[in-house]
Amino acid sequence: MNSERYVRGLAKLKEIDGQAGENVINSLSDIAPDFARLLIEFPFGDIYSRPGLDLKTRELAVVAALTALGNAAPQLKVHIQGARNVGCSEQEIVEVIIQMAVYAGFPAALNGLFAAKEVFAQHPTPPSH
Repeated sequence: MNSERYVRGLAKLKEIDGQAGENVINSLSDIAPDFARLLIEFPFGDIYSRPGLDLKTRELAVVAALTALGNAAPQLKVHIQGARNVGCSEQEIVEVIIQMAVYAGFPAALNGLFAAKEVFAQHPTPPSH
C-alpha cells in the first residue's frame, strides 16, 4: 500500500474528505482491504488527481451523480461535506441538487436535499470574519 497511486490517492482523499474518508477506508480493513486500496488508488489516486478540473468542480459533479443515482445516501452525505471542504458553498450544493430534479426526477432531488440538510445541520458553516 505504498505505491505512488496509493500515496497520491490517500493524500487527495484526506484533502477532500478528511477524517470521514479515512473512516470509510478503515471500516473496510477487516472485510475487504483490497477494495479499500482500490478505492484509494483508482478514484482518488488516478481520477481526482488528474489535471483539468479543480476539486470544487469535481465534488459538485459527484454530488450531482450521487443525487441522480438516488440510492447512495451515505456516499452523498460524505461528498456533500467533501464539497464544502474544498470550497463549495451550501447554495452551490443545493443548486446542483435542485438541477438534478430535471434529469433524475423530483424524488432523487428531494432525497438529495434532505441529505444536504442533514449534513449542513451536523456540520454548520463557521461564521465568516
